[in-house]
Amino acid sequence: MPNSMKKFAHALPKAICITLVFMVFSLHLIAQKQTNPRAQWFVDERFGMFIHWGVYSGAEGYWKGEKHRDDNDYAEWIFYRNRIEKDEYLTLLERFDWAAIDPEQWVILAKKSGMKYVTLTAKHHDGFALWDSQVSEYDLGNFTRPKRDIVKELSIACQKHGLKLGLYYSHWVDWEHEYGWDHTKEIYPITADQYDIYWQEKVIPQMRELLTNYGPIGLMWFDMWINHSESIVTKAQLEQLKALIRELQPDCLVNSRLGLSIEEDPDIDFRTLGDNQLGSHKLDYPWQSPATVAHSWGYHARDADWQSTTALLQALVGNVSLNGNYMLNIGPKSNGEVPFEIEQRMVQMGKWLHVNGEAIYGCGGFDLDKDLHDWGKITFKVLENGRAQLFLHVFRWPYHQGLTLTGVRGKPELVYALADKSKSPLGFTHDEVQTKINIPALPPDPYVSVIVLEYHQEPSIVSGLVAPTVDHGYSLTFKNRLSAAGQSLLVDKERRGTIPEHITIDGRYRSSWKIFVDAPKTLSIDASYSFEGQPSQSKIVLHAAAQTIDQLIVPNGQTVGEPKQDWHIPNFTAHRLGNIRFPKAGIYEISMDLETVKMDVLRFQWLWLAEAETE
Repeated sequence: MPNSMKKFAHALPKAICITLVFMVFSLHLIAQKQTNPRAQWFVDERFGMFIHWGVYSGAEGYWKGEKHRDDNDYAEWIFYRNRIEKDEYLTLLERFDWAAIDPEQWVILAKKSGMKYVTLTAKHHDGFALWDSQVSEYDLGNFTRPKRDIVKELSIACQKHGLKLGLYYSHWVDWEHEYGWDHTKEIYPITADQYDIYWQEKVIPQMRELLTNYGPIGLMWFDMWINHSESIVTKAQLEQLKALIRELQPDCLVNSRLGLSIEEDPDIDFRTLGDNQLGSHKLDYPWQSPATVAHSWGYHARDADWQSTTALLQALVGNVSLNGNYMLNIGPKSNGEVPFEIEQRMVQMGKWLHVNGEAIYGCGGFDLDKDLHDWGKITFKVLENGRAQLFLHVFRWPYHQGLTLTGVRGKPELVYALADKSKSPLGFTHDEVQTKINIPALPPDPYVSVIVLEYHQEPSIVSGLVAPTVDHGYSLTFKNRLSAAGQSLLVDKERRGTIPEHITIDGRYRSSWKIFVDAPKTLSIDASYSFEGQPSQSKIVLHAAAQTIDQLIVPNGQTVGEPKQDWHIPNFTAHRLGNIRFPKAGIYEISMDLETVKMDVLRFQWLWLAEAETE
């Protein structure tokens, strides 16, 4: 996979007209409506294995004592990066222990890990086929004795163990073929006619082999990380390839890295995000993140940036909560062995899914804002009998304080921990738009604990609320505001985050938020801001529950972000503004007016509302 994909932007889809075949009602997951019949299994099964394995696995990230010549260390790019001659590159196959290599073991690991499909790099950018291709001599059939066909062996293993088979095929880039694209052709160009020779001589006939000789193919995973309009590949060539897939394997899924976006062609089955890019928005059509446990995709002996099992599970949950899939990569060694750290984490994920898989498989996103609750994420399912389940994936366990769900109007019929096989009911109270759950003192699961709420039917929601945090306060920011008016400038965090995200105000500005207060109470209000001017008439005014707080903005100068490094930065500190009494339970709007004068500039960060110590 290309290094550039690490920063590949995930653009929000534009409004498009979707054909009727793309609008399928799912009894399993009504939240993801734009799913065609081919892709229903994909959005139900959610979790898959990616396998990057090929000639490059023998190099382990090094060639003749030199490390891979790019700090991204994508080991599968060593042929190109280290400028290796084609014949010399194939000498790496001498390092492979063919007697030990057993693709069925990868499938068994996938199944043990709770994965439902497997995608193998049948041909990566190096152009080398992992099957006995009759189209090209650059394949395993010509370089193994006895002949090996890894695609065939994997296909048989997938059918045996009940997993769907996916195949990765590098169609755009091919470093082996004279007229295949490699990026040196930016300097030494080829013509469109020459590229079409590669396309018709290698791509189309090899794809015909894969689609004909290896049984049902669940998905074809292509890897062109730009639109065809930016490449030598034509739209007509891509449509020719897609038509071949539709002819030979009508149920086979095609991803957007074919080079055709979903917006351009609704017949594309799912969007592929950038490498290790997780979802940021809920989408109503299928999408997937390709991800790694460490960094490299192919095996690299010095890759040690291992993510924890908790981080991987949170990534899986986060994607499913936004209607997305997660395909996690293994990079086996030249003897077929999966690195210990990868296998360990995948098996741990499988054990978690054995207990909590009900909250992943067949689930999708709920309509509440993805960042509403600081304790974690929500997945959602509507059963065939119309009953609904909300699964609260608690990343941050609120010790001894209970768990609060905000924004759901419906009262649940039953609440329990998913890890509890007996489904012993957890006590709860429900008040208008807030459900408070009595949870155990300790989390049921060491990674991610799941609380289930069952409803007679899908519950309605109230959007735009700010939920209380695990600390039982309300954090009101420019991100969760209900409305805003006036001039402001959003400033990202700077200086390694020592300057936090904030907005700058020069003049007049108003914003508002909505909160639910569950009982009569008094809330104290703090404001975090930086103001480096002199004392002046600049002020902050709050309105809530028919009360007003009016306070001058206090200068607080600068601070030192990092000692001894001339690291002087704005000083964001909390200022107590006062208290507001909320006379009864209900939804309240809180508005804030900021006014700066005499060219003063205010850097505003947040308001914090918490129950006052004394009434």
